[in-house]
Amino acid sequence: MTATTDGSTGAAAPAATSATTAHLTDTTPRAAGAPSAADRAIQRATDFLLARQDAQGWWKGDLDTNVTMDAEDLLLRQFLGIRDQATTDAAALFIRGEQREDGTWATFHGGPGDLSATVEAYVALRLAGDAPDAPHMARASAWVRERGGIAASRVFTRIWLALFGWWKWEDLPELPPELIYFPKWMPLNIYDFGCWARQTIVPLTIVSAKRPVRPAPFPLDELHTDPDDPNPARPLAPVTSWDGAFQRLDKVMHGYRKVALKRLRKAAINTAARWIIERQENDGCWGGIQPPAVYSVIALHLLGYDLEHPVLKAGLASLDRFAVWREDGARMIEACQSPVWDTCLATIALADAGLPADHPSLIKAATWMLDEQIDRPGDWSVRRPRLEPGGWAFEFHNDNYPDIDDTAEVVLALRRVDHPDKARVEKAIRRGVRWNLGMQSRNGAWGAFDVDNTSPFPNRLPFCDFGEVIDPPSADVTGHVVEMLAVEGETHDPRTRRGIEWLLAEQEENGAWFGRWGVNYVYGTGSVVPALTAAGLPTTHPAIRRAVTWLESVQNDDGGWGEDLRSYRYEEWKGRGASTASQTAWALLALLAAGERGSRAVERGIAFLTDTQTEDGTWDEPYFTGTGFPWDFSINYHLYRHVFPLTALGRYVHGEPFADRAASPVKGSG
Repeated sequence: MTATTDGSTGAAAPAATSATTAHLTDTTPRAAGAPSAADRAIQRATDFLLARQDAQGWWKGDLDTNVTMDAEDLLLRQFLGIRDQATTDAAALFIRGEQREDGTWATFHGGPGDLSATVEAYVALRLAGDAPDAPHMARASAWVRERGGIAASRVFTRIWLALFGWWKWEDLPELPPELIYFPKWMPLNIYDFGCWARQTIVPLTIVSAKRPVRPAPFPLDELHTDPDDPNPARPLAPVTSWDGAFQRLDKVMHGYRKVALKRLRKAAINTAARWIIERQENDGCWGGIQPPAVYSVIALHLLGYDLEHPVLKAGLASLDRFAVWREDGARMIEACQSPVWDTCLATIALADAGLPADHPSLIKAATWMLDEQIDRPGDWSVRRPRLEPGGWAFEFHNDNYPDIDDTAEVVLALRRVDHPDKARVEKAIRRGVRWNLGMQSRNGAWGAFDVDNTSPFPNRLPFCDFGEVIDPPSADVTGHVVEMLAVEGETHDPRTRRGIEWLLAEQEENGAWFGRWGVNYVYGTGSVVPALTAAGLPTTHPAIRRAVTWLESVQNDDGGWGEDLRSYRYEEWKGRGASTASQTAWALLALLAAGERGSRAVERGIAFLTDTQTEDGTWDEPYFTGTGFPWDFSINYHLYRHVFPLTALGRYVHGEPFADRAASPVKGSG
């Protein structure tokens, strides 16, 4: 896989010519006196995006996370005995390039050093041959010791170390494979976990049961505060607390391991293995994401599957496709790939920027998205067994886990395209809308992958000390669904009304909405306000006015908006951070939907975008504005810096999309 200069991957279509730009329609109604700077920015951005469409019709930008992906890839290869020097050198080049001056590695641009990421990166560089007394390594190990050493790192880091005897398995939380037998009504059954956690935990139950140890190629004494006592005892939390209760439950599970019936355990392991194999995608991956794939490969290998077995061979090949090779020879591992998401957002951006609905690039994109619709049940059907499939997934191959957010945005994208096969488009949209409506949770809102995935117990497990492991409804996903339903004429459907009521109830006191899948309150607000106005709430509604006031209050002096990932933990960071193109666009999308086109805030935001656009038509954005797990796992979607600014500029010049379909006011919404 090759990387283009903007970070997008895949084969690029021929560069756009002036004739391509000429396809921007002159007949689209424009706001009076539309600034020429915005028009020029739209032209350049449109050319840039069209030139990067794959010949098959999709777009995909790099998905940048942190060096734990690269470190764990090397550790996996070491464990399987397939680590080669060329891959190691390329990974080490990338990992070294991400180290900060204080010797640490962060999990997002400009963020603080992260203990677990630093431990894993350090071990990877030791595998690559970096000496522990080298200055960059000594700085890292000293920082790790100052913060409690390996013992203070998260469970997943210590699992990787346990694979080589650098940590004791008995000092890790127990994860029994018998979990696979818990019925779906029982607390802590596998379907109580979010799909990403579920896919990771099932193979890890096998790994936890087997407790493998490969010979360690070197000691790691320098990463312990006391090598003679690497895991000092810590007092348990009070028995009356949730933490204390689950810590004691873990001790019971350790005791159960000693008395577990061998036949039952063997049967549970085999059932878990079948569960894993049944969920392998056609491309060999699991769930289209890296963590379940690496643990599934390890688990099946421990059960005797050799590396030439078709399941493992396909699994390892799929992991190779997560590698992005950079021009300097460095190799970066993506945690996931986002072609469906990127393609629907690019389609929306180009259409809102004035590209004709029958433009060949839009038709090609729509055809590719139509081909990606999923027509078979997945894990979501455990709680919705009678619901017909019809959703879209995030990735190239992930039929088991379509998501509600992608489905809503794909429908919105398809509605913007004048496709020659109108009957096929209408059928696909009807199926997508029906599936999304069927995935509504009891509280009236929507999660990302599952219905009512809100159990309070999984997050309490000592094993689950990293990121979200459940999938409760969120304002940003619910906003996208409500917007889609409004465009489809379903504003007055009782289910849409319940979604609107939930959104209004979830508004923060300051007027913003929390962003689960994007950073953070700027993303949530930029997702919800356009949905509410599309659904018929007047721009004078108190909720809309509060959102406008908040956005205006957090606008930066340079005219842009930015929000640091620390807003997930610290109150003072809400809506605060260096201005970025994507976050500025989200704020503008909300303000434009709220009828603020002529406001000073919008004018300054548009000026920020036009002034900071690069000569080749895109925007620089090193900051991470995407979210996997709030705070714990952050994402820099390399196409966000482009598609969202183009969308905002397009709506500024051409007006709100589907204005001719404006919904009648929702009863009681004034």
